[in-house]
Amino acid sequence: MHSPELLKGTLQTIVLKVLKDNGRMYGYEITQRVKELSDDRILITEGALYPALHKLEAEGMLKTETENIGKRVRKYYSLTPQGRSLVKERVNEFVEFIKTMGNVLQVNLG
Repeated sequence: MHSPELLKGTLQTIVLKVLKDNGRMYGYEITQRVKELSDDRILITEGALYPALHKLEAEGMLKTETENIGKRVRKYYSLTPQGRSLVKERVNEFVEFIKTMGNVLQVNLG
C-alpha cells in the first residue's frame, strides 16, 4: 500500500480520471475502482475521499445526483463540462511530475 502522504497531492486527479473513465459513480464505487486499478495498493479512506469530492464539487468540477435505494439515499458524482476539460490537463501535469521526480531521484521510469 502507498503512503497517505503520496496520495494527498494526487487524489483529485485520481478521482477526476476515474469519473471520466467510468461515468457517474458513488463514493464507495470510486474507492473500489481505485483499489482494483491499483492492485490493492491504493486504498482511499472515506476521510480522504469525501473532502476531495466536496472540494471538486465546490470548484464546479463535479455535479451530484441523489437516488433513494431502499431506505438509503445514495449520492452519485459525475464530471461537469468544466471537470471533463480539466482531466486531461491534470493527468498530463501529473505524468510530467512523475518524469521530473524520476530525474530528481535518479531512477529510470521507462
